[in-house]
Amino acid sequence: MSVLAMTGVSRDHGAGATLVHALSGIALTVEAGEFVAVMGPSGSGKSTLLTVAGGLDAPTAGRVEVEGADVWALGRAARSALRRRGVGYVFQDLNLVPGLTAAENVMLPRELDGVRARRARREALAALREVGLDEAADRFPDELSGGQQQRVAIARALVGDRRLVLADEPTGALDSHTGEEIMRLLRGRCDAGAACLMVTHESRHAAWADRVVFLRDGRMTDATGDRPGPESLLRGA
Repeated sequence: MSVLAMTGVSRDHGAGATLVHALSGIALTVEAGEFVAVMGPSGSGKSTLLTVAGGLDAPTAGRVEVEGADVWALGRAARSALRRRGVGYVFQDLNLVPGLTAAENVMLPRELDGVRARRARREALAALREVGLDEAADRFPDELSGGQQQRVAIARALVGDRRLVLADEPTGALDSHTGEEIMRLLRGRCDAGAACLMVTHESRHAAWADRVVFLRDGRMTDATGDRPGPESLLRGA
């Protein structure tokens, strides 16, 4: 079953002389249990692909479905509920709330969805434990290193039953050992049935994926399947 289906998706920014085609005619599906990596040069549309896929940015044309629901045919409240309940995001700029502790940041999407505080904290601590950061649960973001903040953001993306995980350079602030642990964690979530779409410029991290999609100038230029090898990855690095 396709958790994410994008059909004929385009996203334009600006108009006239300033018009930029960030995405053009994207057709992409990600199945339950599938891990897809997105690679391409800077400015190729990789981050835009994630924001459109997750219902944070509306496509100029085309259709985006998450678990069969046409995201942009939904009303605002229903679309927000879909994002909170089914989609986990890891942003490049992390988007942690400075006034909340690590645990409270991870709890936030669950509490917004009506989960009681005690259960939400229990789930948050479990997610922090998965990323090796449960001992920092009651510390604030400015008391954490960049790598620790990134792990909090990853825990927030994974807490609860997220069927679709969208990760934009999720290992960018992490050392190589911790980065590999995070990749193992994402791979495990996919193996348990979630769908994952990850932007990365690291061939060694893309090698954890089942499939690699290459973008250039907002268009898909190539794709590989069945766990990519080094040669195919280097073409999109």
